[in-house]
Amino acid sequence: MDGGPRVPEQRRPGFPAEGEESGALRFGVLGPVRAWRGEETLTTGSPQQRALLAALLLREGRTATAAELIDALWGEEPPSQALAAVRTYASRLRKVLDPGVLVSESGGYAVRGLTEGALDLARAQDLAAGAEKARSAGDLCHARDLLRRALDLWDGEVLAGVPGPYAHTQRVRLDEWRLQLLETRLDMDLEQGCHAEAVSELTALTAAHPLRERLRELLMLALYRSGRQAEALAVYADTRRLLADELGVDPRPGLQELQHRILQADPGLAEPPAPAEETAPATVRPAQLPATVPDFTGRAAFVRELSDVLSAASGETTGRVMAVSALAGIGGVGKTTLAVHVAHQARAAFPDGQLYVDLQGAGARPAEPETVLGSFLRALGTADSAIPDSLEERAALYRSVLDGRRVLVLLDNARDAAQVRPLLPGTDGCAALVTARVRMVDLAGAHLVDLDVMSPEEALALFTKIVGEERVASEREAALDVVGACGFLPLAIRIAASRLAARRTWTVSVLAAKLADERRRLDELQAGDQAVEATFELGYGQLEPAQARAFRLLGLADGPDISLAAAAAVLDLPAEDTEDVLESLVDTSLLESAAPGRYRFHDLVRLYARACAERDENLPSEREAALSRLLDFYLATAAGVYAIERPGDRLVEDLEPTRYPGLRFEDGSKALDWLYSEAAALLSSVRQATSSDRLRPAVDLLWAAKDLIESGANSHQYETTARAMCEATRAAGDTRAEGRARTTLTNVLLVYGRIQQAEEEARLAMELATSAKDATAVSWVANDRGLICLHQGRHADGKVFFEQAIQGHRAADNRLGEAVTLANLSRSYLALGDVSKAVHIARRSLAAHSQLGRPMRRASAHFALGLALAKANRHAEALGQFSDAQSIFGDHRQRLWVGNTHFRIAEVHLAAGQFAPAAQHAEQALALGCVGGDRMRGNVVTLLGRALAALGQAGRARACWQEALHLYEQSGAAEASEVRALISPTSAA
Repeated sequence: MDGGPRVPEQRRPGFPAEGEESGALRFGVLGPVRAWRGEETLTTGSPQQRALLAALLLREGRTATAAELIDALWGEEPPSQALAAVRTYASRLRKVLDPGVLVSESGGYAVRGLTEGALDLARAQDLAAGAEKARSAGDLCHARDLLRRALDLWDGEVLAGVPGPYAHTQRVRLDEWRLQLLETRLDMDLEQGCHAEAVSELTALTAAHPLRERLRELLMLALYRSGRQAEALAVYADTRRLLADELGVDPRPGLQELQHRILQADPGLAEPPAPAEETAPATVRPAQLPATVPDFTGRAAFVRELSDVLSAASGETTGRVMAVSALAGIGGVGKTTLAVHVAHQARAAFPDGQLYVDLQGAGARPAEPETVLGSFLRALGTADSAIPDSLEERAALYRSVLDGRRVLVLLDNARDAAQVRPLLPGTDGCAALVTARVRMVDLAGAHLVDLDVMSPEEALALFTKIVGEERVASEREAALDVVGACGFLPLAIRIAASRLAARRTWTVSVLAAKLADERRRLDELQAGDQAVEATFELGYGQLEPAQARAFRLLGLADGPDISLAAAAAVLDLPAEDTEDVLESLVDTSLLESAAPGRYRFHDLVRLYARACAERDENLPSEREAALSRLLDFYLATAAGVYAIERPGDRLVEDLEPTRYPGLRFEDGSKALDWLYSEAAALLSSVRQATSSDRLRPAVDLLWAAKDLIESGANSHQYETTARAMCEATRAAGDTRAEGRARTTLTNVLLVYGRIQQAEEEARLAMELATSAKDATAVSWVANDRGLICLHQGRHADGKVFFEQAIQGHRAADNRLGEAVTLANLSRSYLALGDVSKAVHIARRSLAAHSQLGRPMRRASAHFALGLALAKANRHAEALGQFSDAQSIFGDHRQRLWVGNTHFRIAEVHLAAGQFAPAAQHAEQALALGCVGGDRMRGNVVTLLGRALAALGQAGRARACWQEALHLYEQSGAAEASEVRALISPTSAA
């Protein structure tokens, strides 16, 4: 959103509007006075001739007398030949326009016979009327869309360049009307919860129209709902001071009342429902529920109980609430089956979708809530670039996206309430079903359900449905023996019955006899997890040799799921054969298909599969070989992605060799899709590499996947993995691997802005890499140490490190490494005051990047050149470079660098005295986040405060500086003293 006239949709001016005839006349007055016939632009003549045309168009077909037209064009002092001039202008216009459009009538003139909507002002009026009607009908989404389309019709200054008092009067009128439409649209934005997005636009508008109290009121409300109460109150203080100074009046009562309600934290000001999906894009409705079993049996009381709770959430009975039901019970008791069945029955009551996740609570590595939230947000239509880093921010965005929707969330296999709480929708109309082995008494407001084993009747009915009535009827007693031996556990019954159904030559008595063998079931049938393991043993015993091997080996991988290609690497089979065996395992319920081409184990089944691998694989080397193939697959594929994104970088030639091939991509976008979709599984594979022969490829895989850091979506998991690799390589005494592991950790710490920690890791990485004679690592660590020096103000030292890195890259013929480091060296020269040298080196970097082709790393050169040009006060050129950098960063999903670029653009605008755009770009940087952690956020907030102060919003500026001071003090940044001076200039002096 913007604070000034919006640029209309990009289409050639002569094209007809929607619904118009292709050759019809069209006119524009909401900008320069223009006319078109189809695609042809018509000449409207001199300024006075355009003034005559405008005066006639704005009368909407009514006749204007000659006297009225003379007054409109010249006012009280017309020229002596004014009447003749009017007639001349009219004659010329007739020659341009269609016959019969400009008519003479009663000594005056009129424009007649235009098609509907031929005048842009008329279209705007129709759209505004439609918006008002839609708003009255409660359709805010459509109303906002109509108002946006109306506002898009403005194209700069109304009646631009048209002289005369009438044009002046109409210009003032239409500008006021546009502001009213903007206020109405912004009001609806806030009604639909778009307060955070509105802050930037309102900041610019209040700067442009400082005495317009309604805009100030909307800005206060938007700031308050964005959690920025201090800034909201500061806006009121600025307004009161401005009105007193300029007009000698107090703010209007509505503004005063809003200030009072903010001070009282009035609940009525709380955030309204989040906006509904826009009419243009299709609503994303996830349908992630696993398939329900066709032979679901029994549990009637539990189904009714849970259905009643969901009905309350859906509004079918007692009214809409946010419902949470938590199912607890031992493993194998059927918690998931029941929850999925109930969820499928309730789908119609939750038309906006169903979300599902296996939280892996029984495993060694339960799913992290922030990872789950990232997956949910993507499923709900949120782009990767819009997903924040922290758990709190993701949870808040998740609740905002769900607000106003009716979505059912199934959280399967939870570990505890702490894991579940961030994943609850939190708004009425939504519901959550939770399954866990523990009873969640500390999950506030949850409807708790304790699920026990089946009754004998239910167990027998389930068994009969799977096996067939004919086979069971003749051996009823034997069937009762079977389900009794299974302990009436649904999963055990299902596996046993499926085994029997798959063997047509067996009788029920044969199965009962097998289950009577206590060596296979007694321990498990007692209680607890052991009961589940015995039940799994029954299914495992049914598998063919190829199936059993796949079951055992796939269970070794730590990732939350596995792709078909990765599974093929584990099994060392062609993809087609792998798919056949995996789908057969899905049929036995020992494996789940998470999505086409992706597979996952239930957490307890995975543990059981690993136990089978330890017990049944003849040689431990086979287990190691399977995990090595998986690691090779990820490394080979990630190296290919790295090579696509970084042509000219010789790192891929210096990675550990792989014996198993990876995927190959022709398209860079698809390569990045693979990297981000496989991030969790890939990092899990790295963490799992504990044997000495897998440490080096694991560390190299971590390095090859370094794009995950700067995306902002996987930084936390990447850091955890890097630290684990540092410890593992140190314990193994592998100097080369430890040096590279610490290099990756340095990269993460730099992104987070933890400069002191980054320096410690970089020093150690340099020592290790030098000792190991790892020239590649030495060069990249030197570059990192140069960046650290930039942050620390040690610019001469940084220059030395960058030059060392460049020499190393040149010696290795690493053209990309040299180009990247040249961009960083430019920043050192800039910090040392040699601006011309900085510009020169940045241009060398840009030229080197351009020769390499793939644009991703070229963004850093545009960024560095933008910095240097900005320092040289060549603001327009700097903005061009930053714009190029921002576009490239965005295309390659580097959200944090997009944020940094917004900050630098804001700096340029501030230096140029363009304070409103500076504030807007600073707000964008805050919304996206930046590389550099709290210190960089402090820089952004400080700049925002400077822009607001220049706009006369001293209170908001002070609130920003106070936040910046807190951030600087937390991070120990030297900028804290500068901000103290801004807050208290007298005391600082």
